Amino acid sequence: MRLKFASAGLLLIAISLSACKIVKTEAEVARGTGVDKITQLADATFESQLLPLIDAKATDVADLRKAIADNLDAAGAALGNRGAGKGAAWNFAVKGTGKVVSANLTSRARKAELDTDGDGAADVTLLLGPVIAGTTLRDVAPFYDFGAFKDQIEFAQLARALNDKASPALTLPDGDLTGKSLTFKGAAAIKSATDQLVVTAVNVQVQP
Repeated sequence: MRLKFASAGLLLIAISLSACKIVKTEAEVARGTGVDKITQLADATFESQLLPLIDAKATDVADLRKAIADNLDAAGAALGNRGAGKGAAWNFAVKGTGKVVSANLTSRARKAELDTDGDGAADVTLLLGPVIAGTTLRDVAPFYDFGAFKDQIEFAQLARALNDKASPALTLPDGDLTGKSLTFKGAAAIKSATDQLVVTAVNVQVQP
């Protein structure tokens, strides 16, 4: 008899569990998981929020260089945004014009070295992709908050997704760029006042 009651109790428990539905909280839904969620976030914010932010906050390269030389932290607080984590770099939206000293457009990590101050030496590196290293497109924007992500892996996936969207937006002419003048806009990460500007470009135009 006890065995019958025990079996009946187990059956009721199994039925109850099968009828239960796990409902995520709003926070869990907002946080989400997986590459699809990251891709959707990049798609939803790259053109509507990130590019307008860079347009609005871009500082001319000469002015930015002077501000950084005077006081990097003061320049960062006034003009930039600091990445997440101890010792993170300041990230600045930047714009300027320079003559191409050298360019590599044959690799997947395309780049151009520019002279922006007229001394004949390269002082800005433009990263043109499609392979782009770094997280500055993510970290220049205060609305990408690390606390809204599940972990560091997801946050890194966002940086890569944004980098992947930057290169297809660039239009470059065929042939060698050396000697041509380029106007650019993008973002750069700076940890030290002596760092050369390495700009992840979101807009590049060849000057006639």
